[in-house]
Amino acid sequence: MSYQIEPHQHTIQRGVSCCGVGLHTGRTVNLTINPAPAHTGIQFLRSDLPDRPVIPARVEQVSQTTLATTIGKGAHAISTTEHLLAALRGCGVDNAVVELDSHEVPIMDGSAGPFIRLLKTAGLLRQRALRKVMRITRPIVYTEGSKSIRIDPYNGYKVTARIQFDDALINEQQYSIEVTPERFIKEIAKARTFGFVEQVEHLWQNGLALGSTLDNVIAIHWDRRSILNEDGLRFDDEFIRHKVLDIIGDMALLGSPLMGHVTADCSGHGLHHAFMQAIIGNPLAWEYVTFKKNGNSLLRQVVKTTQDSGNRFAPLFRPLGSNISPQPVCLI
Repeated sequence: MSYQIEPHQHTIQRGVSCCGVGLHTGRTVNLTINPAPAHTGIQFLRSDLPDRPVIPARVEQVSQTTLATTIGKGAHAISTTEHLLAALRGCGVDNAVVELDSHEVPIMDGSAGPFIRLLKTAGLLRQRALRKVMRITRPIVYTEGSKSIRIDPYNGYKVTARIQFDDALINEQQYSIEVTPERFIKEIAKARTFGFVEQVEHLWQNGLALGSTLDNVIAIHWDRRSILNEDGLRFDDEFIRHKVLDIIGDMALLGSPLMGHVTADCSGHGLHHAFMQAIIGNPLAWEYVTFKKNGNSLLRQVVKTTQDSGNRFAPLFRPLGSNISPQPVCLI
């Protein structure tokens, strides 16, 4: 087997903290990532609320996908989860409790880079429990109009994405990456979120993006040929790299590492959520497996029937109105 998956679950060695602002609220947010026992998964804890609710980072908890991914319900919610979840998944952290004193993950510099630095400071800790990996066994395709996303069986975790904008700066960009911690940190983590200047102004007028500045958003000039950020782009194709980051972060809500090849064409958070629902809703197309080392090789063991898993997930989904369209699912 060429795919060098780490068989064991990981958490962090020690708690680490940071402080930033919410992209949309503009409020100061204090965030701490704490170690967690095996099989905990990634959980968010709202320390500012009297009952200190815990919200699992799972697809069935998604409540909103406009401009960012939000999990939870009502006051018990966490928004803009995708960059932090991408950092945790990209570094191979399976179990952690993220404590916040607000409902929005701080935007930091608009990328996953600051969270990667936090996790490096914390250090990784291998746990005795084996990982449960979601292995794709049959292709699944989801489309909404001209946008589409699919996943195919693959001996690893790979993401390929394409975006198309009618401007000279972005135009068409594509990127493909084998998602390993080394390549994620080097090629994807530092890519920042972006927006058109007039869109940001419109969001400001509607009480959104109040924390956005040139320090955390790539602002595309009105002429569509340049950006307002004086330090320029971190990569020539930073825009598509950030889309790949968002895909990795959103797909982490499946709750397990993936074995499959995700191909996304002009996708966004709403499409990602609908696609994850399509995956869970097609239990004949995947299985949970663990891997155990036998010398220098890895042995695979199916640990749960997918039919049971699909039946367990199905009643938990909550529709997101216009974001979800059930008919375009295609199981090949």
